[in-house]
Amino acid sequence: MEGANNIPVRRAVKDTVSNPQSPQPSPYSSPKSQPKTQQSFLPPGWEMRIAPNGRPFFIDHNSRVTTWEDPRLKYPVHMRNKTSMEPGELGPLPPGWEERIHSDGRTFYIDHNTKNTQWEDPRLQNPAITGPAVPYSREFKQKYDYFRKKLKKPADIPNRFEMKLHRGNIFEESYRRIMSLKRPDVLKSRLWIEFESEKGLDYGGVAREWFFLLSKEMFNPYYGLFEYSATDNYTLQINPNSGLCNEDHLSYFKFIGRVAGMAVFHGKLLDGFFIRPFYKMMLGKQISLKDMESVDSEYYNSLKWILENDPTELDLRFCIDEDNFGQTYQVDLKPSGSDMVVTNENKKEYIDLVIQWRFVNRVQKQMNAFLEGFTELIIIDLIKIFDENELELLMCGLGDVDVNDWRQHTVYKNGYCPNHPVIQWFWKVVLLMDAEKRIRLLQFVTGTSRVPMNGFAELYGSNGPQLFTIEQWGTPEKLPRAHTCFNRLDLPTYESFEDLREKLLMAVENAQGFEGVD
Repeated sequence: MEGANNIPVRRAVKDTVSNPQSPQPSPYSSPKSQPKTQQSFLPPGWEMRIAPNGRPFFIDHNSRVTTWEDPRLKYPVHMRNKTSMEPGELGPLPPGWEERIHSDGRTFYIDHNTKNTQWEDPRLQNPAITGPAVPYSREFKQKYDYFRKKLKKPADIPNRFEMKLHRGNIFEESYRRIMSLKRPDVLKSRLWIEFESEKGLDYGGVAREWFFLLSKEMFNPYYGLFEYSATDNYTLQINPNSGLCNEDHLSYFKFIGRVAGMAVFHGKLLDGFFIRPFYKMMLGKQISLKDMESVDSEYYNSLKWILENDPTELDLRFCIDEDNFGQTYQVDLKPSGSDMVVTNENKKEYIDLVIQWRFVNRVQKQMNAFLEGFTELIIIDLIKIFDENELELLMCGLGDVDVNDWRQHTVYKNGYCPNHPVIQWFWKVVLLMDAEKRIRLLQFVTGTSRVPMNGFAELYGSNGPQLFTIEQWGTPEKLPRAHTCFNRLDLPTYESFEDLREKLLMAVENAQGFEGVD
């Protein structure tokens, strides 16, 4: 049965190679020797240890080099091509190939046709399995390459921009240093950052660590500039009451905009995951009712009911009750809105105004300040070549997805179960996806490209904890559909792996104008 969990080591061509040699001893240690800790998320061959002063450092056993820099921060994730495959899910090997186990426990492959051995599974090179490249991936890479070419560094700025900081005061010291600049384009210089008492240690990677650590501080709701959206505990939105928490809040939002611009210009990533309307506002795009769902499902359902029914008898008015630290006051959505009843004729205007108030009007000053800082380094028209999903990838990267963790914390409904053929095909598709496609699938179903820090077990929907769910639904000619408020994928019972793969990718890559997301 396709998708079986185990396949025996097969000898496709006997005696073609006498005593075939396994590949050269792997520089990677055997998975069995890896401690079951957070290190398992490091790249192969890396180990994390703790220095006497309590600071973590990293050992690259491949090159026998130690560094303070976390290798997980080294590259934008959308530029990584690593995949995570389970051999038992890939079907038979090509003719003439054999699978064996190395002395260190790793699987390797023998091509008896050419008398060569290799670590890479040849089934990953089979077009019948991998299929054609997804257009979105090609387009995004083309956009990214074009974008990088258009970024210009002025000729009359210093070779590098230096900052000397204390780790315990990274937010305020960075703020004062960056906001003191008369010419913000100096921030396009090479970044040279030193932490107190660490001079001379690994200059090359400290900038990446600085972005990572500063992000944790800037986006911490404790400071009152951002807040978690609805019941979600990891997706951020601008706090409309930030001015009550910090009278200099607009200056801080401009600073955050500059830092975001620096990250994009230098190809670094921010560790902050925003609601989709945030990216749409950056791009100057209209925010729709659909964008409300993954942020506040209760509000979304109320507005959707109004859209689909006659609200006249509800005696709604063109005004909103705003809560401000326990005090409620009324805000008119339009002049004299409190005197205007919402009817079947004007309900669309009402919904548009509510969405405008919810996502734009309340935080317009903060967003303007953020964009003022951001556009001092990045021309706004240049980022408009991206859509909101691509902009999120550009600014925050993809994040690593552990497919085993994903599978372990998935719920099945309405007849599906882990051993159902369609579910086996689904996970085979996911395993064959590269990192970018997996994240696009996550965006499609959950509304965000990010997974909580502790994995899929803590995945949230709009109403609280909600595991990733796959429900049997529809007929084979339909595309899958998603319910982002429930982290649920409605998946028809397709008749073949190829049909499922084609329709799933079609739904995910065309989600922008796709009616299957509600």
